Amino acid sequence: MVSTNGNGRQPILEARDLVKTYGHVQALRGANFSAYPGEVVALIGDNGAGKSTLIKQLAGVEQPDAGEIVFEGQVAHIPSPSAAQQLGIETVYQDLALAPDLDGAANIFLGREIVRPGLLGRLGVLDKRAMRERATKSFSELGVAIKDADAPVVFLSGGQRQGVAVARAASWANKVVIMDEPTAALGVVQSARVLEVIRQVRDRGLAVILVSHSMPDVLAVADRIEVLRLGRRVAVFQKEQATLESLVGAMTGAIEEQT
Repeated sequence: MVSTNGNGRQPILEARDLVKTYGHVQALRGANFSAYPGEVVALIGDNGAGKSTLIKQLAGVEQPDAGEIVFEGQVAHIPSPSAAQQLGIETVYQDLALAPDLDGAANIFLGREIVRPGLLGRLGVLDKRAMRERATKSFSELGVAIKDADAPVVFLSGGQRQGVAVARAASWANKVVIMDEPTAALGVVQSARVLEVIRQVRDRGLAVILVSHSMPDVLAVADRIEVLRLGRRVAVFQKEQATLESLVGAMTGAIEEQT
C-alpha cells in the first residue's frame, strides 16, 4: 500500500489495524485510515468494503474488536457519539438526522439549545433570537442559501436540507467532520452546492472525511483519497495522482495493492 503524504504532518485522526466482526462476517480486517487538518480525504470502496463500519468506529457508534483509534497523536477510546462530539468530531449521516418539523436554526441547536436564565436562577426559556442569529451567521459563512429561515426543513429542497445538516456539524465540530454520502439523491446543481460547502468547511482548517460512491464528486473535491477493499486499506492517492481508472482499479482489485 502506498502513502504519498511525505509532508511531515501528523494526522488528527487515525485508525490503526482495526478489526470488526459481525457473526461470521469480518467487516474490517486490520483497516488503516488517516485524516489531516485542513484537507478533504475521501474514503471509497465497493459495497462491502467496510467504509460504513470504519466510520462508525471513528464516530463512536460502534467499538472495534481489535486495533486502535488515535486522535491528535494519542490513543483514544470513543465509547459513544457524544464522546466523539466532545473531542470535536461531528458526523453527517446519509439520513441527515434532522427534525423535519423544526426550522434550520432549531435543527442546528437541537439538543444544544441556548436558554436565557430565568428569575432567581430558575430554568429559563429558549433564546430563539440568539440561536437564529448564530445559525444565520453559520449559513452565511458556508454559503448555504436558506430563503425562509422560519420554514420547517421538511419544506426545504434536498440540497438545502443537506446544507443545514452540514452547517450543524460545522457549527459544533472543531476538529473533524465526517460526511456519509452527502450528495446521494441530489441533482447536479444541488450536489455542486454541497461540494462547495465541503470546501468551505475544509478551508476553516477542519479535517473532512468524505464517504462517497460518486467518483466525480470525489475527484472534484478530495485532496487525498484512501481506498478500502475487503476490510483493508489498499491504496492512498494524492489528488493529482488520482484518475477514475486508478480509483476503480484499486476498488475492484484490477490494480494490485500499491506498495
